[in-house]
Amino acid sequence: MINIINMSEWIERDAALTLLGVKAQTLYAYVSRGRIEARRESSGTRRSLYRAEDVAKLAARADASRSPVDIAAHTMAWGEASLVTHISTVQHGRLIYRGEDAARFAERASLEDTARLLWEHDGPVEFPVPAAKPANPFEALAALVSQSQPLLGRGSDLLCRDACQAIGRLAASCGVRRGKAPLHERLGDHWGLEAEAREWIRRVLILVADHELNASTFACRVAASTGAPIAASLLAGLAALSGPLHGGATKALALLLNDAGERGAEAAVHMWLNDRSTVPGFGHPLYPNGDIRAASICALFDSDPLMQDLAACVLEATGQLPNVDFALVALTRKIELPVTAPFIFFLLGRSVGWSAHAMEQISEGRLIRPRAQYEGKLPIA
Repeated sequence: MINIINMSEWIERDAALTLLGVKAQTLYAYVSRGRIEARRESSGTRRSLYRAEDVAKLAARADASRSPVDIAAHTMAWGEASLVTHISTVQHGRLIYRGEDAARFAERASLEDTARLLWEHDGPVEFPVPAAKPANPFEALAALVSQSQPLLGRGSDLLCRDACQAIGRLAASCGVRRGKAPLHERLGDHWGLEAEAREWIRRVLILVADHELNASTFACRVAASTGAPIAASLLAGLAALSGPLHGGATKALALLLNDAGERGAEAAVHMWLNDRSTVPGFGHPLYPNGDIRAASICALFDSDPLMQDLAACVLEATGQLPNVDFALVALTRKIELPVTAPFIFFLLGRSVGWSAHAMEQISEGRLIRPRAQYEGKLPIA
């Protein structure tokens, strides 16, 4: 199995001061205000260690200009929080769903349980699959939009019902058949999987259900802020997810694996770094010490030798650890699923999170409408 978490989370005072570019008194002030977590060294000395993630966030913020325009631009790219949510967050390497550690929650729950948690819904959750199979996820949601009611004025029970219907149609477009069993079981039926593989899929669907304010979730919230129906809001999320830098990133990883199979992992990694300065499937800005989702998934099974070689070469060359894209591809190869499986995992799992964000956004009653910094030509007076 691949060791995902193997980098230090704590740094010494001098390293923290260097990164922040401040005096010791300022560092201590950050600690007293709760902005940097500190702890005593285990050796029994009086020296303190500082959480590297907290220091890195403050350092990145300090690097940004203090002008309102630059602060806003920094916010849009892994910067300071820009929307209030109670749904999920990433803190100190942990993915948290409404106060629950997502990795631990995934050990015992189903995607339906996750929906109840993220939607704050007490009633039953089922994803009904229609009799007719939509041709693809876009068609599944687009056909539902014209039949749907706007988010405005609908109670929570109706919104949950709308979400279940939309997710059921997405499941149908992925080949899932009608039935009362949990969604991971019906996916297992579709792919003809054994019990152990179905358990792996159950965990995966939960671990990808939400991830704070990622690109597709933000697109979903923007649509929901206009009052668009749940189906339309999910369609906006799907459009963003389909991009090669988001849900389509596993396709790039598949290309890298092809190169690794032909040239060897080390040669392929260096070629990708020379040509593109990055390797897909590795590293994540929110997880400086390794993506906990990847760690949780990769701990379930032994990846094939090629993927293990690739992970070792990337770690040696860049210091980066596998992210969730790597884990989804590793699982797909392990149980010989179709190449579209990673996208299906993301789509079905994340649709639960999108629905939660759409419900939360409409409850706030505010339109998301940022301003742009215009740098084009102006008319001659």
